[in-house]
Amino acid sequence: MFNDLVISGANSTKTNKSWTVLVSTIIQAAILGILILIPLIYTEALPKGMLTTFIVPPPPPPPPPPPAAAIQRIVKPVVHLIKNGQMMAPTVIPKKIEMIKEEAAPPDVGVSGGVVGGVAGGSAGGVLGGIIGGVGGAPPPPPPPKAHGPVRIGGQVQAANLLRMVQPVYPPIAKTAHISGTVVLHAIISKEGVIEKLEYVSGPPLLMKNAMDAVNQWRYRPTLLNGEPVEVDTTVSVVFTLGG
Repeated sequence: MFNDLVISGANSTKTNKSWTVLVSTIIQAAILGILILIPLIYTEALPKGMLTTFIVPPPPPPPPPPPAAAIQRIVKPVVHLIKNGQMMAPTVIPKKIEMIKEEAAPPDVGVSGGVVGGVAGGSAGGVLGGIIGGVGGAPPPPPPPKAHGPVRIGGQVQAANLLRMVQPVYPPIAKTAHISGTVVLHAIISKEGVIEKLEYVSGPPLLMKNAMDAVNQWRYRPTLLNGEPVEVDTTVSVVFTLGG
């Protein structure tokens, strides 16, 4: 038995044949080819991690080009040598001397025989400023604004327009109590001169009612403002004296 296993034996027996080696090589090549073709045919059966190793990712896109540099404009200040009609001395020495040409003034359009400084298109013989002999057909001045609401006038001024004055009755209880004084009332006089609104301001309370009854019967001349009658806001003073 040992003589069959040891190659160096004296009585060795040759067991391998050439065709067995060829068959074995063909079988191994077929198995290896099957193992290579199976992953290519059934790709969904392979894990995703193994697929990433076979698929090479595309190269990254090239970086975008750098933005173009902004063009900076250098504005040179313009030096004006004439300011307010006067020649100004330059602050720096110019590199290039240029000739200054001023535009001629526009011709005056007027009437022969007119006055210097008159209005263009005016009439001959006019006066400077157009005070006398101005251009005809000028629009009239606007009318004065109308008054909105009563006009405030002092009591003494409005008393001069009083047409009818009713004397108040002295209350007997005030005479008995020796009460006298001045009752001040606030009145709104209509455009027709009639008392529209009357309010008590100050004075003895016992004399207030009789004073208001008398003033409500007073009549005034209509007050005119710019030729039109207006309402008047004024105060009225009624004096009560025991001697009178």
